[in-house]
Amino acid sequence: MSSRSLMESLLRPELLASKAYAVAPSSGLIKLDAMENPYGLTDLLHQAWLESLAEAPLNRYPDPHPESLINALKTHIGLPVGIELMLGNGSDELIQILVTAVAGTGRPIMAVDPSFVMYRLLAGQLGLPFVGVPLDAEFQMDLPAMLRAMSEHQPAIIFLDWPNNPSGSLFPEAALEAIIQAAPGLVVVDEAYHAFSQTTFAGRLGQYPNLLLLRTLSKEGLAGLRLGMLAGPAEWIRELDKLRLPYNINILTQRSAAFFLQHSTILDDQAEILRAERERLFKTMATLRLTVWPSAANFLLFHVPGKAAAIYDGLKKGGVLVKAFTGHPRLGDYLRVSVGKPAENSRFLSVLESLL
Repeated sequence: MSSRSLMESLLRPELLASKAYAVAPSSGLIKLDAMENPYGLTDLLHQAWLESLAEAPLNRYPDPHPESLINALKTHIGLPVGIELMLGNGSDELIQILVTAVAGTGRPIMAVDPSFVMYRLLAGQLGLPFVGVPLDAEFQMDLPAMLRAMSEHQPAIIFLDWPNNPSGSLFPEAALEAIIQAAPGLVVVDEAYHAFSQTTFAGRLGQYPNLLLLRTLSKEGLAGLRLGMLAGPAEWIRELDKLRLPYNINILTQRSAAFFLQHSTILDDQAEILRAERERLFKTMATLRLTVWPSAANFLLFHVPGKAAAIYDGLKKGGVLVKAFTGHPRLGDYLRVSVGKPAENSRFLSVLESLL
């Protein structure tokens, strides 16, 4: 029997039909494709961080439930009393846990379309249908269409990326509340870009029995730590925590996160710079007669009909990597640029203008 035949006899068809998440090579380029905070640490703070790791017992398993870190993160997010928190190896792991938890129902996963690709990808890999409800022409939510789709398909989980990736749209709070109230299952509000939207549903946790909240430290400036957080009523977190692998947060991540939470004002200051640069990019790109969507995140989506591939390649040759969307039926003529440091943004604008 060949390897292929053996795989086809053992592996689920959903896995064989899926594709791995692709990450573009970025060596030698200004990296504006992945919504990362481009700032590092000052030399003084970098040394203090290294010292905080010096005595980490790498020969021992990490704390499986680091209470002091969890409590510090609860304060950082601003969770109401009685709301619990589960940590994940990035928010991706927490999304995987959520989808795994409802996989036996056969009911679909739902999100707006386009949105964060992992909702669709993980639903497919775990054998659940995915329903994407199209955004309107301005990448805003069509609430009546969303409510109709919820009634028709009875989704087990609705993921609401808020602000939404890749458009940066911050859907009205009233629309989210209407969805939560009408949902036949869980609603998970994914606030990956909270540092840039400065808006949150955290205060509503506990008011609705079906509302959970996702956060990550990645966009705040700590993408390399891979630390995500799922917040919700204690009974939900207690059940979902059964699916979390033990020791999923390594000791260096735990210690690093605790250190940075003591210096969070530095990350806040960096986010403020990035918000200002986002507005500069938006205004300047608009003068280039591009259609650019207003964003509450740290990236901008822009429309280059018939030219997306050429401009993507031209930017890359000019030393700048942005995000292109291959295979999405609606986004073929769009590119997304993350907000970088001022000099990086200026380089992007200079190369882009030369291409236009």
